Amino acid sequence: MVKGSLENKRILILEDDPLLALDLEDYLTEQGATVVGPVSSVELALEAVKKGIDAAVLDLNLRGVYSYPVIEVLAEAGTPLVVCSGYAELPDTRMELTDIVLLPKPCDLNILQSRLAEQIAEASGKSS
Repeated sequence: MVKGSLENKRILILEDDPLLALDLEDYLTEQGATVVGPVSSVELALEAVKKGIDAAVLDLNLRGVYSYPVIEVLAEAGTPLVVCSGYAELPDTRMELTDIVLLPKPCDLNILQSRLAEQIAEASGKSS
């Protein structure tokens, strides 16, 4: 994917590790995105979603609190998202979320960019 694929997109970062959040923010900014956050709680992420975003990069486990409420809101709205998690797969209790892009931590930022850009392009194609 080309650099411009994230150009001018408002991308939410939900991550509780400050160093990972900063790395993601720097990388996405270099790709031309406008970063929303980073935020480290489900509540702050849901507030950001209400204000409008184009896509999101989410951690699954935020110090024992799962980001499922944010994932569900974004999935229902058709908002592109990628979950970066230390888990190899989503827990069995949430099998309905199997269509979510899940990348293992530490995320390869180039793969993250590619998968996010693919989803943004697909979402743009559906809405036109």
